[in-house]
Amino acid sequence: MAEETAAGTPLLQSPLHDRHVALGAKFAEFGGWSMPLEYSSGVVAEHTAVREAVGIFDVSHLGKLMVTGSGAAAYVNATLSNDLDKIGHGKAQYTLCCDAQTGGIVDDLIAYFHDDEHVLLVPNAANSAEVAARLSAQAPEGVKVLDHHRQYAVLAVQGTKSDEVLAAIGLPSGHEYMSFTEAEFEETGVVVCRTGYTGERGYELIALDQVAGALWDRLLEAGRAFGMLPCGLGARDTLRTEMGYPLHGQDITIDVTPNQARLGWAVGWKKDAFWGREALLKEKDDGPQRLLRGLVALERGIPRPGMMVSLVPDVPLCEITSGTFSPTLKKGIGMALVPTFVDPEAELGVQVRTRREIFVSTRLPFVDTSVRES
Repeated sequence: MAEETAAGTPLLQSPLHDRHVALGAKFAEFGGWSMPLEYSSGVVAEHTAVREAVGIFDVSHLGKLMVTGSGAAAYVNATLSNDLDKIGHGKAQYTLCCDAQTGGIVDDLIAYFHDDEHVLLVPNAANSAEVAARLSAQAPEGVKVLDHHRQYAVLAVQGTKSDEVLAAIGLPSGHEYMSFTEAEFEETGVVVCRTGYTGERGYELIALDQVAGALWDRLLEAGRAFGMLPCGLGARDTLRTEMGYPLHGQDITIDVTPNQARLGWAVGWKKDAFWGREALLKEKDDGPQRLLRGLVALERGIPRPGMMVSLVPDVPLCEITSGTFSPTLKKGIGMALVPTFVDPEAELGVQVRTRREIFVSTRLPFVDTSVRES
């Protein structure tokens, strides 16, 4: 019997689903998809493999929207937050789709700037349809937003040995961070992107569904010599939390702005137009009322989303948005949208089950990594 969402809709499956089953994966729902949460090695081992060697993730649930036609890049630049004019063809850019009225974050995504008439957008699975709908609704004549969600797989090879793994199967590596190149695998085009969500050096490979299985097999086989493990979305979550990367639906939502989430660096403030510009400029000038902060446990407490954060007992300030045990630091870490009146050096209490555990604020990321190394 097919797995279903809470609403009773059948869960979508990656083209690699059978391979994950054969590897003993545990599955969970992510944005309407049944995706591997972890394998028999466990989250900590998978996390450590990425930090110290290399891991491979199936992230085919991510959206794939191609904005195409005359003026496509100009249209993307006039709607999404970041400034495509700052990068050239063959480069990628982190950007935000914000609500035109409030500036709240509809989704965060990566834009791949192929040329002036082709921009590939990779949003989160749960928000892909909403981003497509908003872009389609205002697209000028000649610009189309094409949804390739089910036609392409995305494999992420992440870790210090990722270059060696790609080279072993004849794929290009070593190109600049946040850039991409086109290659061939089994006579089919593959886009090799120097991007990822782990904070480590790595690549994301975008390939047609029909070659995804063979590509996964070849990468796993070549990766054995470098300590590669298949990794689930559990390790992806601990890795991104250590980097302070926000997750939409938790740290950022339609009710959270780029200013509040400390994502102002992903906003082209000098552009004439982008969705939410006026509201965000006003908030920036006035100063946001809350800011996303990193929190580190002083003792053994492990924060989880939804746990109460307080300055004094029984007086709630906010809730943990993301929280986990850090395999690298061997401590509990988390993030929360803390009111700006709270001193950044103040100790904060987090209600972990029946105990109020003490946490301190820290600058993000929580760990240093090699993501930008040449």
